[in-house]
Amino acid sequence: MSSVSSNMKGFYRQKKNTITNKSSNKPPIHDAALSPSTTAHADEYNENETMLRQFDMNMAYGPCVGMSRKERLERAQKLGLNPPIEIKKLLENEKVQSQSLWDGSI
Repeated sequence: MSSVSSNMKGFYRQKKNTITNKSSNKPPIHDAALSPSTTAHADEYNENETMLRQFDMNMAYGPCVGMSRKERLERAQKLGLNPPIEIKKLLENEKVQSQSLWDGSI
């Protein structure tokens, strides 16, 4: 029986992992603080668009998928959710993007 087990060990050889302590001089692939998506789109919108994006992300005024910002604002007013007056002024007076932040991504 010992001859069978010795043959099995030879047939199924074990490869042991070797530990190497080589230090790498490569720089990190990316910096999490300055991701490309953050820096690439930083100049594309102004302070008004920032306020509207905050409105889009605030779920207190209901979901925003499938409707424009103005439609969402009007629905929130009808439901008595008291959306900010500044948002209404921006949507009526300024030239801002009518679609929400989530439009087309879901």
